[in-house]
Amino acid sequence: MFGSGLKKYKQTSDTFRLGILLSMVGGFTDAYTFIIRGNVFANAQTGNIVLLGLKIVEAKWGEAVFYLFPISAFVLGVLAAEFIRTKLKSRKRIHWRQIVILIEIFVLFILAFVPQGNYNIIVNIAISFICSLQVESFRKVNGNLSATTMCTGNLRSGTEQLYKYIMLKDKAAKEKYMIYYGLILFFIVGAVVGGLFTELLREKALFVCCGILLIVFAVMFKDEM
Repeated sequence: MFGSGLKKYKQTSDTFRLGILLSMVGGFTDAYTFIIRGNVFANAQTGNIVLLGLKIVEAKWGEAVFYLFPISAFVLGVLAAEFIRTKLKSRKRIHWRQIVILIEIFVLFILAFVPQGNYNIIVNIAISFICSLQVESFRKVNGNLSATTMCTGNLRSGTEQLYKYIMLKDKAAKEKYMIYYGLILFFIVGAVVGGLFTELLREKALFVCCGILLIVFAVMFKDEM
């Protein structure tokens, strides 16, 4: 039901099939960090920014600094993604976005060996960094601005397109709202899978995430015509 528009876009990195895989990674890592890494969501930074403000109001400066770490890691991820794009976008053998995916795989593989407890903050910071890399590098699905590590923007955009389809009879909006809601659905699937494997494998559940990203990496060698 989502396939009608896929062939309009040349780059595999913009296709719906990659979008759903990356959304699964986003949901997976959020479930993982919440279950065994201190009940936090490492993908989106809105909550951390709010908590930073609250700690400043309470004059708890040490705790306020704590929330600066994942926020800063997210910022560094955006900068790193733009640096990689600028320096490597002209490469022919491998797409610069594949370099981003390889970085994600490497970081998640290493984190799978980090024990729970005192090192949770390091894991959460690292996951914030790679999620920032992902959301900055993969910003479109079938030409539509979207995110694969959070759902708020997709929910807003999908609902806007749903309104256009139902109320304004805009036929082009049908595929768009289905894409946005599809990304949300697979984010949920990723969270469910992440929750199950985290309960089963604990820290090593990230190996499953690495497997999904390896599929993404392999699929990107073929461009849509």
